Amino acid sequence: MPLAWSYRETWLHRVNPSFKLLVSVSLFLLVLFTHDINVLTNITWMYLALLFAAAGHPWRRLLLLSLPFALMFVSSSTSMVFFGKGETTWVRWGLVHITEESFFRGLQIGLKTVNAALIGLLFGLTTSPVGLFYSLMQQCRLPAKYAYSFMAALRLMPMVAAEYRTLQMALKVRGIKRRKGVRGWIDTLKRHSIPLLAQSIRRAQRIAVAMEAKRFSSAAKRTYYYRIGWSGSDGLLLAVTLTVWAAALLLGWQLPYFPVGDVR
Repeated sequence: MPLAWSYRETWLHRVNPSFKLLVSVSLFLLVLFTHDINVLTNITWMYLALLFAAAGHPWRRLLLLSLPFALMFVSSSTSMVFFGKGETTWVRWGLVHITEESFFRGLQIGLKTVNAALIGLLFGLTTSPVGLFYSLMQQCRLPAKYAYSFMAALRLMPMVAAEYRTLQMALKVRGIKRRKGVRGWIDTLKRHSIPLLAQSIRRAQRIAVAMEAKRFSSAAKRTYYYRIGWSGSDGLLLAVTLTVWAAALLLGWQLPYFPVGDVR
C-alpha cells in the first residue's frame, strides 16, 4: 500500500511542479557554490523555518524526518574536522589533528549537506509525483512514454513491498526458517529475490503491452486529464526565495556568527 500521509495544503503545494523543481535545483547549486559559513548558517535555519511553516505536515512528522539530518551533518563534517589541514592547531592526538581551519571547513561541508537535504525534503513533501510528471509533459515537453513509464514504476514499488510481505508470511506458514551464517543469508536472498523479480518482470511486460495499445509511443498530440498551469504561488515562491537569500547574505555580512567568512 502506498503511504497516505495527511497534510494541510499550503501555497507551496500549489506551485507549478516544474518551476519548483527548477528553483530547487538552482538553490542546490547556490548552496554548493556558497563558501561563507555565516551565510550558510542563516540559510540553514531559514530553510528549517520554511519547512515547518509551509510544508503543511505535522511538526512531529517533520521532526522525525529531520532526525537523520543530524547524522548527515556529523558524518559529512567529522572527516574534515579530524583529518583536515591547517596552521592553528587545536587538538593533536595520533592521526587526529583538529585545527581552526579544518573545523570551519568541516562545519561548512556539514551545513551544505544539511541544506541540500532540506531542499530535497521540502520539494518531496510538497510535490505530487503525478503532478510533477504531468507538469514535465505540459511545460517541459517531456515525451509521454517516458513520463508514464516513470509513474508506472512508482506505482509498482508499493506492489513489490506488498508482495514481499506476502512472501514472508507464506514462508512462515510453511515453517521455513532461515539458517544461521552466510549460507542462511544466501538462501533467504534466493527465496525472496527470484519470485519478486519474476513477478516484477511479468507485471512490467503487461504494462508495456498496455501502453503500446494506448499508443504511448505515438508522436501525436495528447490530451491530459490533469491540466497543470501557473498561479500566483509561483511568484510567491520566487519572492520568498529571493528574500531568504538576501536576508541570509545581509545578516551573514553584518552580524556574523563566526570570525571567519570564506573558509575555502
